[in-house]
Amino acid sequence: MGHREDLLEGAKRCLLAKGFVRTTARDIVKESGTNLASIGYHYGSKDALLAEAYLALVAELSEAFDGDGAADSATAPGSVERFREVWSNIIGTMRGPGSMWRLSIEIVAMGDQLPVVRDHLARQQRDAERALVALFTGVPEDEIPDSTLDTLGRFYTTLMTGLIAQWNFDPERAPDADALTEGLCQLMEAASRK
Repeated sequence: MGHREDLLEGAKRCLLAKGFVRTTARDIVKESGTNLASIGYHYGSKDALLAEAYLALVAELSEAFDGDGAADSATAPGSVERFREVWSNIIGTMRGPGSMWRLSIEIVAMGDQLPVVRDHLARQQRDAERALVALFTGVPEDEIPDSTLDTLGRFYTTLMTGLIAQWNFDPERAPDADALTEGLCQLMEAASRK
């Protein structure tokens, strides 16, 4: 690995151990075995490196969102069963102590102290919406129109953000996939009566 990759791996370990605010450039250098100048050369700033490290952690974790990737009739894209399955997989990544999703809460709460990180991640939000819509609907990412991202994409990211908050704040009472799916079914039933 070169310095760029070493820095990214070191930053990922620092984020998981200390979070955004408490991680210093020196922490990253120590963890990665590189030097301070490498951060600026490869990433521009410590905060830009931390943002990239966070995105890399999410990308690694998001592989679990689709489970084994099988698309059988029980989990047809766009179905209620698919909704339950995907949320079950996502919630599975939130369970247990030390979930990396606490970093998302830190950005929400401390974003004004980390404007470079917040802005970098905000620019990536559209890609996250696109990936979630594709995961639930089975539509290839490059075929999803912006109008769908503005509605369904934001709906899924809002659910995701709420789940992250609940699982970090009160994991004992946070909803599981069955509760989310039942809530969706109740909402659809109520909407169909009008």
